[in-house]
Amino acid sequence: MRESELFAHSGRTYRGGMTTTEQFWSDAQRHLVRYGGTFTPEIIERASGSYVYTADGRRILDFTSGQMSAILGHSHPAIVDTVQRQIATLDHLFSGMLSRPVVDLARRLAETLPAPLDKVLLLTTGAESNEAAIRMAKLVTGRHEVVAFARSWHGMTGAAANATYSAGHQGYGPTAPGNFAIPTPNAYRPDFTTADGELDWRRQLDHGFALVDAMSSGSLAAFIFEPILSSGGIIEPPEGYLAALAAKCRERGMLLIADEAQTGLCRTGTWYAFERDGIVPDILTLSKTLGAGLPLAAVVTSEEIEQRAHERGYLFYTTHVSDPLVAAVGNTVLDVLRDEKLDVRAREHGAFLRAGLLEIQQRHHVVGDVRGRGLMQGVELVVDRTTKQGSDALGAQVTRRCLELGLHMNVVQLKGMGGTFRIAPPLTATREELALGLEILDQAIGEAATA
Repeated sequence: MRESELFAHSGRTYRGGMTTTEQFWSDAQRHLVRYGGTFTPEIIERASGSYVYTADGRRILDFTSGQMSAILGHSHPAIVDTVQRQIATLDHLFSGMLSRPVVDLARRLAETLPAPLDKVLLLTTGAESNEAAIRMAKLVTGRHEVVAFARSWHGMTGAAANATYSAGHQGYGPTAPGNFAIPTPNAYRPDFTTADGELDWRRQLDHGFALVDAMSSGSLAAFIFEPILSSGGIIEPPEGYLAALAAKCRERGMLLIADEAQTGLCRTGTWYAFERDGIVPDILTLSKTLGAGLPLAAVVTSEEIEQRAHERGYLFYTTHVSDPLVAAVGNTVLDVLRDEKLDVRAREHGAFLRAGLLEIQQRHHVVGDVRGRGLMQGVELVVDRTTKQGSDALGAQVTRRCLELGLHMNVVQLKGMGGTFRIAPPLTATREELALGLEILDQAIGEAATA
């Protein structure tokens, strides 16, 4: 008799933790759909602060903030208190009903953003918020073509997947017509160069849009971008690039969509990563960090765009739009970010983390590049610094050794991605925890480099 049938016959309520380790992995292999990469070979029983704890009692330092989301660490007391209180009073409503947490969060988010970003739609995931943003851009402009970077990741659903080029295109048939990519401005691997070998991003950008113009049917609706391309390898466009990109969009009547799923809300040392470049997107999407690990996302735009969308019958009616439980969590996230000045902390601790990574680069020839901003850093491993030949195998080896030593420090081991570590510890991590992570990473890279 199956465990579920045993529960049904006995009247017991599922509590978890009742299977042996062997049965757990047997059930996982038998019943779980594999959805990308491999599963971490540990049973995680609980998480607290900067650590996750395994079934066999090991403590693992989490340098990925869960799925780049738990910016306040795991089980932050303020988040726990909010969830316990809110779920006992108001958890989920019919989508047409409004509650105070929803309206409060919309207002407070708008207050953190420059004008004219003051209209908010609350959803669940990053892919969903990008779907909503792209759908809005198409309706408002009356056009259908969407442009993104060739190393982008915006989600695995419909329009978001069409605008995702770092992975996931092969084997699923053609994407919708009108989806284009331009070269990613990667200073470490420049394709257009100046006389001194540096990335000539202006010429690259001109070339990219020349290709877009050649392919377009005259129906360009939007450009969607990450201020720092995460899955693409922690690639940050040079200063001035995003302003020039915004100008290209204005010239063509396109809307500019900023996807700040991972960079938003203090991660990079400012509340929003686009602030560095002096631009204001037409539409902003937030997710991951907004819910601090819970499923909460947002689309933020101007009153003018929202009004035009409404007049044209904008429809994005989902089961969990404007849910009060996660909206209450979002309000608590804003409280903690403000009260604990986590933007300042991300800048200061980010500088400490980056200095440590640069020291590791000096010690180990397999570290080709260190890049990023604040507490979002990238380390690219190479077989040879001269040729810059990457290595997924080396990345996987270091990842495994880090885990053995007590550090979880990579998110996705997909082809072409595994050689670049995406390092994003919680904003609440201490200097001591950052130093421990650097020590483990240094040891793992050193062992891999001499193997």
